[in-house]
Amino acid sequence: MTQPLVLACAQYSIDFLGSWPAFERKLDRLLAEALERGANFLLLPEYFSMELASLFDEPVYRSLSAQLEAMQTLLPDFMEFFSQRARRHGLHILAGTIPVHLADGRFVNRAYLFRPDGSHDWQDKLQMTRFEKEQWHISAGDDIRVLDTAFGKVGVAVCYDSEFPLIVRRQVEAGARLVLVPSCTDTEAGFNRVRIGSQARSLENQCFVAQSPTIGQAPWSEAVDINTGRAAIYTPVDYGYPDDGILVMGDADQPGWVVATLDLDALETVRTQGQVFNHRDWDGQLDY
Repeated sequence: MTQPLVLACAQYSIDFLGSWPAFERKLDRLLAEALERGANFLLLPEYFSMELASLFDEPVYRSLSAQLEAMQTLLPDFMEFFSQRARRHGLHILAGTIPVHLADGRFVNRAYLFRPDGSHDWQDKLQMTRFEKEQWHISAGDDIRVLDTAFGKVGVAVCYDSEFPLIVRRQVEAGARLVLVPSCTDTEAGFNRVRIGSQARSLENQCFVAQSPTIGQAPWSEAVDINTGRAAIYTPVDYGYPDDGILVMGDADQPGWVVATLDLDALETVRTQGQVFNHRDWDGQLDY
């Protein structure tokens, strides 16, 4: 019998840490809180890792370009930390995103998935915001992936990606029944764009979509100075699910976890016996 998927989505406050041990202590405390609530799958936000820029001198964390380069020195420790915690606690962890410098010179915004067996995989962000493209010079990734887990395949739509239906549809057609949306938005409008996109992807694909945002203010950071959002898990809007399609949503400005148990197999029931068949009828729109 497959273990139930208990998903914890973080509302993650960006802090000035100043040292790697402070980062480990913060994350270990958060992991302990999620484990106490029975979680076996964790979702962290887009660019939560940028609080690690506070480990460098002010000229670095005040510079968009300098912090990207400096963060690469922390990437091995970042990978080892989450790989070790996933193994130790028997967790799947989608560790938000972190900028990664590729061999061809590009920086991409990469979401790593760490598994309990020590393996990992990733999805790069595909649609870049104006800030990423025009000011931060972060590039789009190359391909749409689905990631294998003990619970089945999952998709990752990093923040702005969730606002583009064809990306998520490709993931669903490849077998994903859960789409993870790590996000980082600095206005209520930005949060709502991602929220509306995530809910629309859940409705049209009759799947679960989960969002995890950064929250709070970090005036020291050139990259993540203002953060607004609420963690949530969205569902189909049909029999057996909430009438508004919101399974659970966090309170504004409150760091912590939003947690729910997801029955991925039950999605097949609503796809075959629901009031509507959004998932099945997708191709019908192509006839016009």
